[in-house]
Formats: sequence, C-alpha cells, structure tokens
Amino acid sequence: MSSDTTYLELSQDGGGAHKFYEVVVAGTTVTVRYGRIGAAGQAQTSTFPTVEKARAAAAKKVGEKVRKGYAPAVRGGRAARAVTRRQVTSAPSTARAVAPVLWRFRTGAAAFGIHIGEDRCWVGNQSGDVYTLGHDGEVLARYRLPDGVKCLVADDFWIYAGCDDGTVYDLSSKLPFAAYEIASDVDIFWLDIREGVLNVADRDGGLTVIDHEDEYQWSRRSTGAHAWMVRRDERAVYHGHARGVTAYAQDGGGELWHTPTNGSVLFGWQEDHSVYAGTHHNVVQRLSKVSGAIEATYPCDSAVYSCATAPGGRYVFAGDSASSVYCFAADGTRLWKLGTGGGSALSMQYLDEKLYMVTTDGSLVCVDATEAAIAAAQSGTVPVPLDVKSAAALPTYAPSATVRTVATPPASGIVVECVQEAGRLRVHVVSGGYDPTWNVQFPRHIRQPGARYVVEALSPASGFYRVRGEIQRLL
Repeated sequence: MSSDTTYLELSQDGGGAHKFYEVVVAGTTVTVRYGRIGAAGQAQTSTFPTVEKARAAAAKKVGEKVRKGYAPAVRGGRAARAVTRRQVTSAPSTARAVAPVLWRFRTGAAAFGIHIGEDRCWVGNQSGDVYTLGHDGEVLARYRLPDGVKCLVADDFWIYAGCDDGTVYDLSSKLPFAAYEIASDVDIFWLDIREGVLNVADRDGGLTVIDHEDEYQWSRRSTGAHAWMVRRDERAVYHGHARGVTAYAQDGGGELWHTPTNGSVLFGWQEDHSVYAGTHHNVVQRLSKVSGAIEATYPCDSAVYSCATAPGGRYVFAGDSASSVYCFAADGTRLWKLGTGGGSALSMQYLDEKLYMVTTDGSLVCVDATEAAIAAAQSGTVPVPLDVKSAAALPTYAPSATVRTVATPPASGIVVECVQEAGRLRVHVVSGGYDPTWNVQFPRHIRQPGARYVVEALSPASGFYRVRGEIQRLL
C-alpha cells in the first residue's frame, strides 16, 4: 500500500524550538510522529472509516502545525540538539561498613533526577522514564517522556521533569504536558523552578531565566563553564560552575556576589540562609546567601557528586565518586562514612530520618539514617534490602498531542480561553470565581486563538494559575 508523508520542522537559530512533526497517511490510517530533531520521538496512530476522511484529518493536522510556524524540511538536514550527559566514574567504596539500605528500585537506565515529596518519591532516568514510589518502595506509576530526564524539580506541589530535548514537562496533571521549551542553542545541565520561573544552567556557564508563560526574561554568563548548579529563592539565583558560585539578583539586575570554591561545582543544594556546593576537589562548601562568604567546609575522600541537608542544615550529607555516603554535623565534623552498596550517589534528598539516593547504576535507594540504624551498620549489622519490582499492570502516562473534546463542561470544570494580547497568545480564566486577568500556565502546543478549554482544577501562584488535572477542548 502506498503512503503519503509530510515532514515539518520548527527550528530557529538561537530560538526556542528544535522540533519535528511528521504525518504519514497509509490508506485509512494516519500516523503522527513528533519530538526533538535527531530523536525517534513519539508516535500516535489513528484509523478512519474512509481514505478521504483519513486524508482530511492529516491535512488538518499539517495545517495546524504550519500556522504555528512549522515548515517543510528534509529529515536529517538539520543537526540534532546538543546534549551533554554527565561523565561519571564510580570506584568501590573504601568505607569499612555499608549503609543500612531499606529498599532498592532499579529504573533500568542511568538516572540523575530525584525528588522526595511528602507523599511519594520521584525518580527519572536517561531513557525518559519517570517512576513514582511510596516511601515504602511500592511503585505507583510510570511516566514515559520522549527523551532522557536531566533532572526533577519541585515548585510547591508541582513536579517538573527537564528533558534532553529541551522540554520541561509538568507531571502534576493527569497526563504530562510541556510547560517550557528551552532554546535549541542551550546545552542544558541543570534546572530549578520557583513560583513558575524556570532557571536554566548550561554547558557554557550560562544562566537563562524564563517566566511561567515560557517567555525569555534574562540571561547571564558566569566566569566558569559547566554549570551543574542552579538554585533560586526570593532574593537571588545561585549559579554554580567551574569557577565557583555566583549570585545574581532574581530580577536580572546584576551580580550580587561571586565566591571561588575549592574545585569545580558538581552539585548544589540550598537552605533558607545558605547554599551548599559539592566540588570535584572532594568537599562540600556552605556559603552565606547574603555575602557569599564560605561558612563551613565538609571534607570527603573523593570528588563529590551530590549533597543534601537535614532541615535547617542540622546534618549535611554527601555522595562521592567512590560509592560512599557521608554525614557531617553543621560545623563540618564528620559523623560517619558508609558504602552505598550500589554505586555512587548522583543525587540525594533527606526526609524524615531517611536518605534517598539515586546511584550510578540507575537505582533509587532508601537508607535508614536514624542514629540506631547507622550505629548498627557501623558495627556490621544491616537489614537485607527489599528489591522493589515494578508491577506488570503499572499505570503509564505519556504526553498527548491532542485533547478530548466535550460539549459541556463538567460541574467541577473550570473554563479557560485563548486570547490574543499584544501579539501573544495568552490563556485566561473565564469561569466565575477566578481573576480573569491572570494568565494560566498551559501547554503551548494545543493553544488555538479563540478556543476554550476545560480543566479539572487550577491552583493560584504569584499572579497566575497552574493547571492541575485533565485538559479538554470545549466545543
């Protein structure tokens, strides 16, 4: 059977898009494939009653993309987006004892992204898989994203996954949706989001700031390259790179301070009054957010790949390149060093006397960090870790390029409308009880001028609303 293929790309030099969209019509079947240029992308197939209806549906899809700026292209004619994966080595631990691991979940690929919330754990790997687990290790759900997960970040109760394709997905709704798209010339290293503002650290030592409407705000270039740290609060953005940590005013007003660190920064953490930088010269250093002064140093025995703290910085944890995990008192006193039992910790987080780590073999592990469990481990007594398995019927969620159409909104639904304002397409709430002047963080790829949509819930934050729940098109 002959087929008809239309291949489009949306990509501008220095712009914010680097994507393809392909429509193949074969008889009554229409297959749509889309994603980052140079990657396999995602595919969706639909079947229609007749060839004519299939071709009409394909023409409609192509027309929608052309109106959004896509243009015909030759596959392979444009280079793929630059993607740098952190190169790590992991030696065996020199610690005499192993940490008391309660459970271990193997994601199936190398992983850096981790977030531990009050109700569940999140881990993302370089195959594009994001899993959620209970604190007891039970696997609850899987998200399948189009490209490798760079990191997972939380903004209040919203969860975002930054991917190698330059897209940042909101995982807080029933289905993931693209909340931000990062310019194709930015080789992403790390991300942070606060009150809807996205902060991007990159390979060249650049810092790019994008607002909740996915619009560029400002950028800076620090003195060092390979910026693996970016953290933000209400006062500043803290940018860690090969030559230390630089703080910039949160409104882009300029540099507040710069502090050289003992080695290139490989990871960053923050508390209310301090930021923590783990470096390749075997230390974690605590810096004052006000002045940048180094307040304490926490020496490890190998390059530091990750760090975290107990609330208020009461304890400081570090993972090194030799598969060891450390705990320090706030003043820098080393309290213990133990082997991870499964590679080096590339990211970590502490919650309720448990230390969660994702290691170089792509495993999420939960360590019992109570004093009693650590003391027992130091004497050679550790529990047998539970090897967590993923259930065959595990719910799996993937981003959708289309939305379901409804004739009337459900009783609990909130109606929003796409409107043109000063040459930009905004989304405003039109249901009662909401401020209609506030914008909505809403997937860009489904916005149509004049169209109305129904969402299950909206949550306010800093003068805009964020979608929670399913999105439906209103007839």
